[in-house]
Amino acid sequence: MTFQDIFKSGFLENVTSVSILDMALALILAFCIGIFIFLVYKKTYTGVMYSSSFGVTLIALTMITTVVILAVTSNVVLSLGMVGALSIVRFRTAIKEPLDIAFLFWSIAAGIVLAAGMIPLAVIGSVIIGVILLLFVNRKSHRDPYIVVLQCIDSDTEKQAKAFLEKATLHCVVKSKTVQKGNIELNLEVRLKDDSTDFINILSEMDGVESAVLVSYNGDYMG
Repeated sequence: MTFQDIFKSGFLENVTSVSILDMALALILAFCIGIFIFLVYKKTYTGVMYSSSFGVTLIALTMITTVVILAVTSNVVLSLGMVGALSIVRFRTAIKEPLDIAFLFWSIAAGIVLAAGMIPLAVIGSVIIGVILLLFVNRKSHRDPYIVVLQCIDSDTEKQAKAFLEKATLHCVVKSKTVQKGNIELNLEVRLKDDSTDFINILSEMDGVESAVLVSYNGDYMG
């Protein structure tokens, strides 16, 4: 073994495995697509509390995935080690919104496709996915379910209020009922006939009805 062999490093040989131009182009495109995903996420968010950090995570995830795949595609041995390293990673954060999973997979897929060199697929595919999400996620309909929280003083008032709701809406079903002395609380799932919500005003003015609340129902308020 000579003096040069001691300082010979396989690590330094991998420095030029990916060109600077390829890295710069891939990361710039990943950043642009990540920004597009972030804007679509911000525009289509329908949850209760918007998290800007999750939007930034989508940008970072697209770029990180691009870096990882660039490294993997440049070295077969590294790809095997990367698989082993990533297999021990565990994520403990719960995903509350089902649509967030789609955005996470979208970011990862965009990063993978970009790093693989399929730039048209990454760009055109992201645009199509974004347009579809913008069209369907924010689409409002009076057929969407709502929850009516009703406070009544007795069972007779409860029956009258429920009969009124059955006539005023397309669909009405009791989700839960809480009874206390002098107070009956009902949670009813309803579907409206049209965009008008004037029926809740009439309901609140009925004798024996203490309060009537209409809430948009997306699965988070009621089990």
